[in-house]
This record gives sequence, structure tokens and C-alpha cells, in this order.
Amino acid sequence: MTQQLDSLKQLSMVVADTGDLDAIRRYQPHDATTNPSLILKAFDLDGYQDLIDETLAAVKSEVSDPDARIEEAVDRLSVAMGTEITKIVPGRVSTEVAAKLSFDEAASIEKAHHLISLYEKQGVSKDRVLIKLASTWEGIRAAEKLEKEGINCNLTLLFSDAQARACFEAGVFLISPFVGRVTDWYKKATGTESYAPDEDPGVKFVRGVCDYASRYGYQTVVMGASFRNTDQILALAGCNRLTISPALLEELSSTEGEVTRKISDQSDSAEHPGRIGEAQFRWEHNEDAMATEKLAEGIRNFAADQKKLEGLLAKRLG
Repeated sequence: MTQQLDSLKQLSMVVADTGDLDAIRRYQPHDATTNPSLILKAFDLDGYQDLIDETLAAVKSEVSDPDARIEEAVDRLSVAMGTEITKIVPGRVSTEVAAKLSFDEAASIEKAHHLISLYEKQGVSKDRVLIKLASTWEGIRAAEKLEKEGINCNLTLLFSDAQARACFEAGVFLISPFVGRVTDWYKKATGTESYAPDEDPGVKFVRGVCDYASRYGYQTVVMGASFRNTDQILALAGCNRLTISPALLEELSSTEGEVTRKISDQSDSAEHPGRIGEAQFRWEHNEDAMATEKLAEGIRNFAADQKKLEGLLAKRLG
């Protein structure tokens, strides 16, 4: 009997939502995604301790300014971990620009260039990396410019149709519309304890994003993210990519059964409504209370984990 994970891989490209090298080896995803929260967890993983020590020793010897040293340590550690991941996965690793830069287009571009240069020094070409940016107006504009330079991007913390549309029109390589966090918001707002997969608000949101991309012929990869259970994952089978945590990968790999396609290409060459401008983007996003709250919360949470990471690095740098 076929395992659900193997069956799912026939319909969607599976991406590991972790920096755990052992988990990545075990489940053999095509790509892997990281963020400050996952890098923070790596401090408790045995497989990364030597790498952390080596990276911090190099930073300590090469960078004298204390503040610059910590920021450089974050970047180099992110790239060092990403480099290890590229030795396992055949595809790409997503590496995140600091959340505190989410509203600074120029600084986001500068940071992306620095991360790519660090990867190149490690022998990893830019076609193995996705620069991960928050789906703010400024993040999307930064991604648009980076894409024109041949630096592909992953636009994360995506909760609204306005964000998705702006990303499509900017020509970004990949977007990560969230499922679980959308559903979390609606459960709390409505007092609903659970949803059937086809009625799940997060699932319906991502299906709508996939339909929009298909209808207008966009080449941007849609990668469902932030899953709370395997029902949500299976309800999006056929989505270009799905980034899945180790716990849910394990559940899928230990459950037998064929997975059926839920998302198909519905391209009908519809007439495009025209490019969305900044004012319209901000208004439409603002009109979606869930998206407004979850984007702000997501940026704050990633920034908080970044500060925790910086604190750990400051102690290690001593």
C-alpha cells in the first residue's frame, strides 16, 4: 500500500518546513524553508553545534564592531545552515531577510545581495537560493527588483488576495500563502472549534490564490504553508508546492492511502483587471481584518525570534 507522503509527492512538490538536517534526510523533500524561529531551534540540535562554533569564531575574528558582529553572525549562520541543507535537497533553500526590514525596500535589497554573496562564497549559486521577504508593499517591490537581477524570491506571511495579486504582478518566483494561521484567526473570531477540510478558511484561501494564478496564467509558484493538520495538506494536493513540518511529514509517511488531486489548472485566458497600485493594495489589504492582523503579528513574532537569536549569539560571541 502506498504511503500518503509518497502519493502526495506525485501531485505536489514537498518542501520541508525545518532546518533539522536529520528530518530533511528522512523525508527527502525537494526544497527546504527556514526562518529565524527555525534557526533558533537549531541551537538545540546536535548536528549544528560544530557549525555554529566555526561560524561564530570566524565572525569574531573578522568583525570588530559589536553590533555589526551580531548582525553578521545572524547572516552567516543562516547561510551556513542553508548551505548544509543544499547538500541534502536537490532544489532550493529559502533564507529570510530580517523581519525588521519588512517596510524598508532599499535595506531589504541590500540584505538580499549580502546573503547571496555569502552563499556564493560557500560555493552555493543563487539558483539554489530563495530570498524570503514579508509580503508587505515594500517587500514586494524589493522582490520585483531582485527578480529582474536574477535573484529569486519567496514572499511569505501572505494572507490576503491583494498580497497575492501584487506578488503575481511583480513576477516573484514563489509565494507562501498561509493556511493554519488563517484558520486560527477564523476559529477565534467565530468560535468555531473545527472545520471540514473543504470548508476550512485557510484551505479555501489558498485554493482561491491557486485559481487566480491559473486563471490569468501567472508562472509564480504557489506554495501552501503553515499547516495545522494533514487534512489541510491533503485538501491542497495539486498545489505547486507544500511546505510541511517534520511532525506532519511523519504522519503522512506513516499513513497508508492514495492521495487525490484537489487543485487543477483552470486556465481560461481571462482578461486581466489591470495592475494593482499602492493605494489600492493598501486599501484592499486593510479591508481584510484577518490579513491585517496576521501580517502584523507574523512580522512581530519573527522579529521577536530574531532578537532572541541575536541574544544567544551575543552570549556565544562573549
